[in-house]
Amino acid sequence: MFRATAPLVLASGSPRRRDFLADLGLAFVVQKAEIDEAARPGEEPSAFVARLAREKAEYVAGRHPAPWILAADTVVVVEQRILGKPGDGDEALEMLRLLSGRWHEVWTGFRIMQGQSGLGASREVCTRVRFMDLSPALCAAYLRTGEPFDKAGGYGIQGKGAFLVAEIKGSYTNVVGLPIAELLAELLRLRIIAPAGKPAV
Repeated sequence: MFRATAPLVLASGSPRRRDFLADLGLAFVVQKAEIDEAARPGEEPSAFVARLAREKAEYVAGRHPAPWILAADTVVVVEQRILGKPGDGDEALEMLRLLSGRWHEVWTGFRIMQGQSGLGASREVCTRVRFMDLSPALCAAYLRTGEPFDKAGGYGIQGKGAFLVAEIKGSYTNVVGLPIAELLAELLRLRIIAPAGKPAV
């Protein structure tokens, strides 16, 4: 569908983000960034994901200055509380109970940059999601699948956790971990990718 016109590095270990880029037909390599992902006191969700995406991109660009770097970070937010990945079963259960029967926000920030030129782009995208009412039995059943433990907010909308979601407003792929429409717009604008096929004569 698309082709990369320049070397591209995905600064993320997320299998969902890898799958998105692969499904678009893009060639890329993966280099995970090692940074502190803790939120700062009083940091707004949009600022938090923007900062982490930028720091991830800069970390990888410092080691790979020539290619284009794509980095992203996703968080779930409810009542201004940022929910990352649960550390254990008790924390995952607490997140599910907190999200039950209510609206929350999913924020993803992404950063595209090239270390040598300093060129790039950044975006922050928000999607609103409403959970169904969850009984203790449903929470426990979902917990037993093991799916919550590597997901922001303790659920995966693209997997077994799809049954948790009653309504969504905004980008679905943003909830999975990468707002594809917004990302493609920036990649095309920067001429990092192009539609696949023969060039126009």
